[in-house]
Amino acid sequence: MIKYSLRTRMMILILAPTLILGILLSTFFMISRYHEFEKQVINTGSSIIEPLAIASEHGMIVRNRDSIRQLINLLHRQNNPIIRAITVFDKDNKFFATSNYNYNSAQLRLAKNHPIPHSLMLTHRENSLVLRMPIISEFYLSSDYLQSNDGIAPQTLGYIAIDLDLKTVHLKRLKELLISILLLLFCLCIAVLLTYRLIQDVTVPIHNMVNAVDRIRRGRLNSRVEGNTFGELDTLKNGINAMAMSLAAYRKKMQQSIDQATFDLRNTLEQIEKQNVELELAKKRAQEAARIKSDFLANISHELRTPLNAVIGFTRQTLKTALTPTQVDYMQTIERSGNHLLSIINDVLDFSKLEVGKLALEQIPFLLRATLDEVIILLAHTAHEKGLELILHVNQDVPEQVVGDAMRLQQIITNLLGNAIKFTEKGSIDININLLCETCQTKDEIKLAVEIRDTGIGISETQYPQLFQAFGQADASTSRRHGGTGLGLAITEHLVKKMKGTIGFSSQLNHGSTFVFNIALTLNENTLDQAASMEPLVNKHLAYIENNATAAQATLHFLNGTPLQITHCSTLKQLPQQHYDFLLIGIAVPSALNQTDHRQQLITALEMADQVILVLPSQLQVEAEQLKQAGAKACLLRPISSNRLFPLLLAKNALDPLIPQKKPDPVARFPLRVMAVDDNPANLKLIGTLLAEQVEETIVCESGVKALSMARRKRLDIILMDIQMPQMDGIQTSQLIHQIPHHQNTPIIAVTAHAVSGQRDYFLSMGMADYLAKPIDEALLRCTLSRYSRLKNHLPNPRVADHPVFSPPSRSCDTTLDVTTWAAKSLDWPLAIQQAANKEDLAYELLSMLLGSLPLITKQIQDMMNKKQNDENTHAAILSLIHKLHGSCGYTGTPRLQQICLTIESQLRQKIALQQLQPEWLELLDEIENVTQAAQQKIDGLQKRC
Repeated sequence: MIKYSLRTRMMILILAPTLILGILLSTFFMISRYHEFEKQVINTGSSIIEPLAIASEHGMIVRNRDSIRQLINLLHRQNNPIIRAITVFDKDNKFFATSNYNYNSAQLRLAKNHPIPHSLMLTHRENSLVLRMPIISEFYLSSDYLQSNDGIAPQTLGYIAIDLDLKTVHLKRLKELLISILLLLFCLCIAVLLTYRLIQDVTVPIHNMVNAVDRIRRGRLNSRVEGNTFGELDTLKNGINAMAMSLAAYRKKMQQSIDQATFDLRNTLEQIEKQNVELELAKKRAQEAARIKSDFLANISHELRTPLNAVIGFTRQTLKTALTPTQVDYMQTIERSGNHLLSIINDVLDFSKLEVGKLALEQIPFLLRATLDEVIILLAHTAHEKGLELILHVNQDVPEQVVGDAMRLQQIITNLLGNAIKFTEKGSIDININLLCETCQTKDEIKLAVEIRDTGIGISETQYPQLFQAFGQADASTSRRHGGTGLGLAITEHLVKKMKGTIGFSSQLNHGSTFVFNIALTLNENTLDQAASMEPLVNKHLAYIENNATAAQATLHFLNGTPLQITHCSTLKQLPQQHYDFLLIGIAVPSALNQTDHRQQLITALEMADQVILVLPSQLQVEAEQLKQAGAKACLLRPISSNRLFPLLLAKNALDPLIPQKKPDPVARFPLRVMAVDDNPANLKLIGTLLAEQVEETIVCESGVKALSMARRKRLDIILMDIQMPQMDGIQTSQLIHQIPHHQNTPIIAVTAHAVSGQRDYFLSMGMADYLAKPIDEALLRCTLSRYSRLKNHLPNPRVADHPVFSPPSRSCDTTLDVTTWAAKSLDWPLAIQQAANKEDLAYELLSMLLGSLPLITKQIQDMMNKKQNDENTHAAILSLIHKLHGSCGYTGTPRLQQICLTIESQLRQKIALQQLQPEWLELLDEIENVTQAAQQKIDGLQKRC
């Protein structure tokens, strides 16, 4: 039920009767006036047509049209405002005369076969009223005729029709209606004013009383009801004021009692409060530390993961499009950087470990210059987009092979260099690496000094104290445009201290900053000297074009350590006109030249040197492929580093690989009979090929049923068993084979694409002797076969022997192909050859088999998506299909397709509905299309070459 206020109820009760009464009276008045107007028009028309009918008798008898016309014209003129036309028709209903020849007299004629009326006839139309009156002869109206001819109808000479215009009547009606409405509104307004005045006299005092009571309820006992009132309202006002005075006196008395009790209690608890002060301070410090830690985790997770997810996501989407090799390389670098940063985030989020000293640094061998160069390459794009020059200068005495935490070193440099780029709008950023031998404590330990100098906005002296504080920035004003969480320098300081070093800085506002830190590393003296021989560069002449003096000095520093003859000039025009073996041209950041200028410069350079190497900023890398096609040997990203430049100088030509692959030497075969079981033809073919080179006898079976039949007929030394197979899976097949008397102790090795520890433990618990991950590594396979070959004549059951379980080698250890790059290519032909035991013909055959199966797989996936079925049979069929495709990708150099299959297969094994994987299915179909195009191009190229 709706509860109305007093004001509303009074308004309704007063105005509603007034409004209803006014509407009823106005309606009655309008209806009465309506009928009065109608009767008035009819009476006016009757008063005109009846005399006219009598006066027209003689004219109709003698058929005198002129007299009739004069008569009706006279009446028309006299009553012109309401008469539109007067028309006379004879007794045959034919036109006789009219007062208005512009009027269509046919509208007044009676309908055919309609008798002439004997009296006045009214016909209403939309905006007119038609009156018809018969013209009767007076002779037939005499008493003698009526007495002698009783029952005979009088003679009708014709009839008169008058069309009366009702528009004037309608206007009068509307005028009357308007006047009625105005009167009604006027009366209603007077009623509203009177009602409002009455409401004000009643509701305003009541409202004041309500507010006063509310203030008293909230403790403001000095509140009183003000205003003039009358009658009962005045009595109520006095009562409320008296109540407020009583409550104020009572509260005053009660407050005095409370104050006395509080004073007594304070004296009693004074000693206890003194003891609790220290506990409270300790609690606040602990809460503040917890708050800082929580804020850190929330801020850094948002600041890093949110934009990083977008970078990785859009990079993967871009890789699906048609790109040039250079663009693919850029996208792969971005994705590799994103994944590398994701791996760092988990460590960065352990800021609390740094505070409590629980963060342990790794001590692993790494290449110092390669590590530094990787960081520079990752950040060079950001610097070049702002027009900044990055310059890396590594002193010659800095060793290459060291032991330490490479990732932490990269993190430190990334933080400092990222800040330098962020707060620098123009100029350059210099990174200098020097060796501080005098600070070394042991002969194996070295001290590196790293200096990062920029030309940015600088830091004022008042901001120095908070620079290395967590969640603090040098400038936290609202005008700051650079963002960040304020954790980078705090984390950097902790990491430098953990690496037995110190960090400091010097800065001047608007004149740049310089950060210097030193860390302790250990020399890796156990590695062989892997430095490439510089003998091919003897008697070679290199011309170096670079207009940036600092960048040129850094490059010349490591070039002077080679037997090359160096000639340096600022521009190509200043270079002496002679022939050079190498011409190294650095393009400035930012470059003012367009693509045509670069080509013209390249053409000029090719006339002066055998090999031209261009050093481009990131903005010009899109032209790298065109410049290579135009004759450039290579295009490097600024700044130049020795580990990227020297392999190019040492290569004979641009097509020579930097690390030539050597064919494996033939090895002795193990005296074993090995059976390989796999339902995927490509996988089975590759496993069979690998086994044929390493064991004396190889048997291949494409199903568990055939493997069980073959095991009953032959003795086998080792069985390589695929796990996911139709009809009879690998686990069930292995259990049945172990039930055969002569195979109770035969080691069965699981071959699966799920290289996780949980799967390995599961396979071992189900009776498997070992497990290998797909794609099978040839060296790991040989190691496994060698171990079981030695155990064959010594252990009764190698399946349960206590031996180490080998895990597949991690691709992240490969210096030529890391995980991100491996997972970003649609077709990696060198990887396909490597997976096919370095046999190009086998890799070609496996790729052709995969290409032939992709249309059927695509059709099955599309049918599944269109039918939208999710029953167990469909789910199992799709899982088997994806598992087979995953296995095939492990031997055909399609790492990205393999990665997508692995993701989908993992989710399908978790019983996720097929429809919930809609984005993954679309991504899989896109990648299948990319693989199909790339594979077809590669196959066509190989066929043309053959």
